[in-house]
Amino acid sequence: MILVVDIGNTNIVLGIYKGRELLHHYRISTSRQATVDEYGVLIHNLFQMAHIEENEIEGVIISSVVPPLVNVIEATCMKYIHKKPLVVGPGIKTGLNLRYENPREVGADRIVNAVAAVDRYNGPLVVVDFGTATTFDCIDDKGNYLGGVIVPGIGISTEALYQRASKLPRIELEKPKKVIGRNTVHAMQAGIIFGYAGQVDGIVERIKAEMGAEPRVLATGGLAELIASETRSIEEVHPMLTLEGLRIIYERNQ
Repeated sequence: MILVVDIGNTNIVLGIYKGRELLHHYRISTSRQATVDEYGVLIHNLFQMAHIEENEIEGVIISSVVPPLVNVIEATCMKYIHKKPLVVGPGIKTGLNLRYENPREVGADRIVNAVAAVDRYNGPLVVVDFGTATTFDCIDDKGNYLGGVIVPGIGISTEALYQRASKLPRIELEKPKKVIGRNTVHAMQAGIIFGYAGQVDGIVERIKAEMGAEPRVLATGGLAELIASETRSIEEVHPMLTLEGLRIIYERNQ
């Protein structure tokens, strides 16, 4: 079994694979203040609930967009699982040809998503990841990573609306029954859900025109299913795409 860990700005997602089968997956809050021992206790408890012993884990791989936490999680794995993890970054074999001007600028999560998407579908592809930021990653028909688009995530935009507009409340993200809201909460929900759906369709339309192709459009991330159902462009949702990409990269580096 291997442990795959994706460290995001809002959540850390963990998965336990046995071969190609995802046995368990967990989503925990990202805490920049948590110590090695605090993360160690948390991972130990998750393993206990899954009836898995730490010595059953043969290897660990990490991707991260939060640099200060890489060393913390790496030290946690070495202390509690007794394995030095692979970290997605320079020197790691991904099998992906990056056409970015500076490949070191591409977030590890975007690379991992692209690896999983290409492995599953080849190309051309657009991968939309609804995380703290919403990212669009473009892959051509030869499997080359071309680049993409980064926009503020849904959670960031919603929180900014609450914080900067005095009379607007903090709301739960759920799809309203109608576009025309008859109260403030429904009006905000409509603006966020349908507004982001329209944003996705608009950006994908421009990407297709620039690529001169009809790429398959995939979505992943915590809010993917909520938004994807309201778009015209997203064809499939793969919530575990990042974990799958980490498994593939781990295997390519053995």
